[in-house]
Amino acid sequence: MAQKLFSEAKLGALTLTNHIVMAPMTRSRALGNIPNDMMAEYYAQRASAGLIITEGTSPSPNGLGYARIPGIYSAEQIEGWKKSTSAIHQKGSKVFIQLMHTGRISHSANMPQGAEILAPSSVAAAGDMWTDSEGMVSNATPREMTQADIKATIQEFVQAAKNAVEAGFDGIELHGANGYLIEQFLSHRSNQRTDEYGGAIENRARFLLEIVAGSIEAIGADKVGLRLSPFGAAGDLLPHADDNHDLYVYLTAKLNELGIVYLHLVDHSGLGAPAVPEATVDAIREQFKGTLILCGSYTASRAEADLESGKADLVAFGRPFIANPDLVERLETGAELAPLDPATLYAPGTDGFAQGYIDYPVLAEAQA
Repeated sequence: MAQKLFSEAKLGALTLTNHIVMAPMTRSRALGNIPNDMMAEYYAQRASAGLIITEGTSPSPNGLGYARIPGIYSAEQIEGWKKSTSAIHQKGSKVFIQLMHTGRISHSANMPQGAEILAPSSVAAAGDMWTDSEGMVSNATPREMTQADIKATIQEFVQAAKNAVEAGFDGIELHGANGYLIEQFLSHRSNQRTDEYGGAIENRARFLLEIVAGSIEAIGADKVGLRLSPFGAAGDLLPHADDNHDLYVYLTAKLNELGIVYLHLVDHSGLGAPAVPEATVDAIREQFKGTLILCGSYTASRAEADLESGKADLVAFGRPFIANPDLVERLETGAELAPLDPATLYAPGTDGFAQGYIDYPVLAEAQA
């Protein structure tokens, strides 16, 4: 049976209890965009993972594109997150907060008053967005960011990194995947700028690299990670440009120079998206000397194989953690995994927000 997966692991200066990462997953339980007691319980239930990466959390009111997602830009939000970091640390796990600015994947009905939908270019994304007040609506057309907007947004990420440390997080994960603001700058479809933030690879990568550099300066490279989804399909970014592979190889070399603690690559092919080409994953692995986390429909045996071969340093599991708070134990013992309830992924059940969130039983309870 798998061994390395369940053994201690190093992540920069941190020691993790195992090589299993709980992947970031939006759950839309932050009422009023403020982290709460229920969220702390949810994460604590799953703290047998060596590392937890939280759901996407906005560094700014402008990044709150989805209903009921948390932020980390106000004193109240920082205090709210302390409940989760404390609960997770008490259980022996480590936790990074994922900083996610939704950019053009947004609707004003989900945002506080005074917030604005911003993106690299004024190009709406195809697709719909849930709002609690209006139901399903089309993604809104964003305002093209000025240079001043870009600088201000970079500073929002940097301040959010400082706020994360204040809230007790072990580090931050910048969300450069899934079609959100950072990836909107990387993509030629959403970024049609002609200034130094658009066009050539170096220009499209600039926004991300400036956020990384600013975050490192603020909290240290050993506390900064990044999630990427090369060739991902989320956020209306298909088809990719011919230089997409080269873009990610260039980015990886720069990130390696900057010294971030980890790169987290997600492959959504298990959910129907195109697979990340093996050549791109191999090129990233070759370029990047920090910790590489791989994510994408893993089983325990495939995770063990990729750890043993050196293809991955840590392996992230997403959806299985939702219905299996004790996923680590179930993987280690080979126990059957419980299925999740799709109806309560992002929404309250008939019994409120706790349903399908903190009421999934552990194995002993399920068997009883």
